[in-house]
Amino acid sequence: MLYLVGLGLGDAKDITVKGLEAVRRCRRVYLEAYTSMLTVGKEALEEFYGKELILADRETVEQEAESILKEADVCDVAFLVVGDPFGATTHSDLVLRAVKLGIPYKVIHNASIMNAVGCCGLQLYNFGETVSIVFWTDTWKPESFFDKIEKNRHNGMHTLCLLDIKVKEQSMENLMKGRKVYEPPRYMSVSQAAEQLLAIIQNRRLQGEEPEITENTVCVGLARVGALDQKIASGTLYQMSTVDLGGPLHCLIVTGTTHPLELEMLKLFSVDSSSFENDAFQRT
Repeated sequence: MLYLVGLGLGDAKDITVKGLEAVRRCRRVYLEAYTSMLTVGKEALEEFYGKELILADRETVEQEAESILKEADVCDVAFLVVGDPFGATTHSDLVLRAVKLGIPYKVIHNASIMNAVGCCGLQLYNFGETVSIVFWTDTWKPESFFDKIEKNRHNGMHTLCLLDIKVKEQSMENLMKGRKVYEPPRYMSVSQAAEQLLAIIQNRRLQGEEPEITENTVCVGLARVGALDQKIASGTLYQMSTVDLGGPLHCLIVTGTTHPLELEMLKLFSVDSSSFENDAFQRT
């Protein structure tokens, strides 16, 4: 049996009882290590689970899936995912590979950022398409995610923006030379994401457009959701470009039409409470 086990969002104890039981009876246990992260390291998980964990990076999961599935038809193998197992399409690919090999699988779900963002008070059924905001480079500055945010806002829907994670990335030089040298991990912050959105707004105005999203659009920044030091900040997009929410992981919400009850909740986390008296907030 192949078990896909969600670990939740906080630390080692966020695994479900059902998930922990599955892990403890598996011969091999893999820890997916590139789409998200917990607030504790591999060693803390091993101590709590009572099992040695095998780190599975993007290359292992996407190019060497057969090593994960090896002998899973005759013994139990677990694949651990921070959040919920199906927060990333890569894990659907693993399931499809297992089915083709005749290996049975079982999914053990857990909390993910997709539902935990409700902690800020915005109603989950008022969210539109989720988007990913990637790190810009000097030569690559895509704006496609902005168009999706605008579409959601035009329809009155909130947008959850998942922020870029760079783990085990190679520089162009090392990639071209075939050197297995990796850059230090990088995690996009709420302020960095907001700065990129503000830059796009300026670009669109230079092109004669007036974007649906402006510097005064109500946004919510969240950091380390599910952890003891979780942080939430609400305010304008401009204010989000100035906040410091500490260490990773961060996400950003761009609001659509807000219900009065949602606004009351957002006031609990306001960067500047006087901002909620401004017309910009009332328009949302």
